[in-house]
Amino acid sequence: MKTSASVSRRGGTFWHRVKQQKVLILMTIPFLVHVFIFRYVPIWGWLMAFQEYWPGKGILQQTWVGLENFKLLFDDPVFYQVLRNTLAMSIIKLAMGTISSIALALMLNEVRRMWFKKTVQTISYLPHFISWVVAANLVRDALSTDGGIINKVLMDLRIIKEPIMFLGIPGLFWWIIGISHVWKEVGWGAIIYLAAIASIDPTLYESAMIDGAGRLKQMWYITLPSIRPTISVLLIMNMGWVLSAGFEQQYLLQNGRVIDYARVFTIYELDYGIKMMRYSFATAVGIFRSVVSLILVFSANQLAKRWGQERLV
Repeated sequence: MKTSASVSRRGGTFWHRVKQQKVLILMTIPFLVHVFIFRYVPIWGWLMAFQEYWPGKGILQQTWVGLENFKLLFDDPVFYQVLRNTLAMSIIKLAMGTISSIALALMLNEVRRMWFKKTVQTISYLPHFISWVVAANLVRDALSTDGGIINKVLMDLRIIKEPIMFLGIPGLFWWIIGISHVWKEVGWGAIIYLAAIASIDPTLYESAMIDGAGRLKQMWYITLPSIRPTISVLLIMNMGWVLSAGFEQQYLLQNGRVIDYARVFTIYELDYGIKMMRYSFATAVGIFRSVVSLILVFSANQLAKRWGQERLV
């Protein structure tokens, strides 16, 4: 049984830590306010999913329809097409992005010339700061049949005889999305893994070198196991974005030939909800994405706990 003295001591310790870290706590207040206003307050709008919402009336004065919008959602054949596209592109982006970021971080960590390392790192993460409006045009130009660098190189190497319309082949669209995502985000993703690698105890590498381990074995037996907690936490967090495969990238690269493979949930909400003034239907789609994303995060966290890996809580 806890004594009053131990409870008092714990309370004193808590407030003592708060006093010590008051500057950090004050710094977090603007971010907490931002999250509350732009993430939690809009949840009030979820009521629209259970109404036949029409602008001009108060949200509590609308006609209530219960789960009718969700029934329409699950009866729509386009919904399952969108679910397939979103899952496929998200998994491709997650797998390719994670592997490429880890690989780049491992390679940069082995570079001994600091000027070269910084140059490669800077070049690799600069595309992250480019808007997808610009990046999508660069991708289009690179894949163009009229002077595109990809077609030009393939033809010069005699791999193909005539230009290929890459963005007109439905089966390639998911992979174009994945590869262009890697090009844009690989450098930025590698920064986190480089930070994790920098925290590894150097004596581990020294011991491995004494035992005759080369660089590849050091990476396999020391570096990768040491950054496994970081990889685990990032994968769990990224599970929350599986049903949010993006918007700008797909919207700007899509065309009539590949629309059945390009439409993701955010585009679906725009085309079949907001543009058609079906605001309640669009809200129902958003709720579906949010609920499933929450379930995926908690499920991934529980799996990590069961497998003895690092987890969020």
